[in-house]
Amino acid sequence: MKLITEKNLSKITIYIFIIIMSSMIFMITYFYVKNTYENFESEMKIFKKEYYEIKKKTLKKEVDTVLDILNYNIAITNASEKEQKADAIRLLNNIRFEKNKSNYFFVYEIKKLNGGDDFATLLVNPNRPELIGKLISTNYKDTNGVKFRENFLKDIRKKDESYTQYTYKKPGSKEVKQKLSYFKYYKNWNWVLAVGVYTDDVEKEIAVKRKHLKSRIKKQVGQNVVLFIMFLSLGILISIAVSQKIDEVLKRYENKVKIKTEELENLNISLEKKIKDEVEKNREKEQLLVQKSKFIALGEMISNIAHQWRQPLSELSSILMYLKFKHSINALDDKIMQKKSEEADKVLEYMSHTIDDFRNFFMPKKEKEEFYVYKAIDSVMTIISSSLKNDKINVVININKNTKLNTYLNEYEQVILNIFKNAKDALIEKKIKDPQIKITAYEEPEYVVLFIEDNAGGITVEPKGKIFEPYFTTKDGSNGTGIGLYMSKIIVDKNMKGKLRVRNTRNGAKFGIHVPKDVNT
Repeated sequence: MKLITEKNLSKITIYIFIIIMSSMIFMITYFYVKNTYENFESEMKIFKKEYYEIKKKTLKKEVDTVLDILNYNIAITNASEKEQKADAIRLLNNIRFEKNKSNYFFVYEIKKLNGGDDFATLLVNPNRPELIGKLISTNYKDTNGVKFRENFLKDIRKKDESYTQYTYKKPGSKEVKQKLSYFKYYKNWNWVLAVGVYTDDVEKEIAVKRKHLKSRIKKQVGQNVVLFIMFLSLGILISIAVSQKIDEVLKRYENKVKIKTEELENLNISLEKKIKDEVEKNREKEQLLVQKSKFIALGEMISNIAHQWRQPLSELSSILMYLKFKHSINALDDKIMQKKSEEADKVLEYMSHTIDDFRNFFMPKKEKEEFYVYKAIDSVMTIISSSLKNDKINVVININKNTKLNTYLNEYEQVILNIFKNAKDALIEKKIKDPQIKITAYEEPEYVVLFIEDNAGGITVEPKGKIFEPYFTTKDGSNGTGIGLYMSKIIVDKNMKGKLRVRNTRNGAKFGIHVPKDVNT
């Protein structure tokens, strides 16, 4: 049973759309909320770190402000140092920079800058009045075992200031809380002024800020979730409207398809008849083309035989003329007759051998056979060597004698012969000085590639593949038929399952015959 049909296509479409849209909105909402809260936590960590840095700067500013006041009072008053110190102590006991906060100033008068027992006298500390005027030690430890006085004094010796954390009793309470204090060395009086803040107060401020920001983010997330839902609802409404339109379009399309189907059926009947007629015509053309190719090959064979026999016939003629001359002067004895008969036999044997070579070359064979590539080239050279020599065309052969192929030998040689003939014709037509044809071959994992390259200047036709079309030729009507390369292309690409390619080099055209090492039948 088919789940999707033309009738339920629009409904399936809207269901799929709703599922996809809902999934997308859900995923977007989930990751948006998740990332928003993750970013919030990251930003809160940064804010907390920055807030503590601000607190540090505030503590330093408070101490610097007091020091400025002390320096100013020293500069404008004529009171004794003892009186000035007393005024400063009264001032520091009463200063509060923030209302309802537990930060206060405390002052040490340093006795031993290197620390130890009785290193200083505590002059100001509103939180510990029982220690005022008493000597204190750097060996004192807070509830966590930290010698905070020793720590801040070490910094004082290096840079005259220190930020130190430790636990200390909170004002108005017996509880011990973590505290962050800033210490500053005042060299004029050998004092260390300090002010601190309890971290629980800072954490409360941060918590208030966190609550405020979290409320805003929660509100923002809620608004965006509502917005996502609105988009989803709008998308569903639009999909419903679109599905209705799809139904209407499908109905119209169905009617059109019925009409077109009837027209196509009638057209198919007509086309089948036309195709059948054209196939018959093409078969006739192909038969004529094959027949013409055979006649051309026969003509070329006769021409090459004439080239091969020209010299032997001349030699036979010379032998006969010599015998006739000797006979006319009565000088023809048995010895001369025997010698000239043997010479004539050798010439006739050579001509007979030539006929066998040509007959074997053009004899049709449809069975694969294993052969050496260089022997196939040698067989072709036997056919055309005389005509190449007559036209003074140099042939350079560079082939490994162990390179083998397992394919159709006669067809392979026919392709090589066709390409040779085209190269020879191009060299003669263009009157190339020092004409040359170069043959090379190399083996690939699956192919043996044979290259035939001339120096006739290359192929000027574009695209170059056009030379493989039937009846295409660049020669005049008396010299070219345009089917040699076409038949070669058919032989290599279809019969041998290989590739016949051509490209221009710096000197001329270079044909590549790519043939599988073993053609599958």
